[in-house]
Amino acid sequence: MSLNWITNYIWGIADDVLRDLYVRGKYRDVILPMTVIPRLDAVLEDNKEKVLEMKKRLDDAKAVEQDAALRQEAGEAFYNTTKFTM
Repeated sequence: MSLNWITNYIWGIADDVLRDLYVRGKYRDVILPMTVIPRLDAVLEDNKEKVLEMKKRLDDAKAVEQDAALRQEAGEAFYNTTKFTM
């Protein structure tokens, strides 16, 4: 599958499904986040529980600077400390 085919497929679905819900030019405000967010969530999935445990320990210790420790625990340059998943 080519990137062009996938792109056309996604926008074709947007035309069919979102036609009356969003102004045509605003589809990307919905489609892009709903395509990217699940992928980010999948990247973080393996270390999710470890990140949540670290967040609790840092909060219990009243640590102000938590970013570096949470990124290290996630093993990525970003992390999610909510219990929500996609």
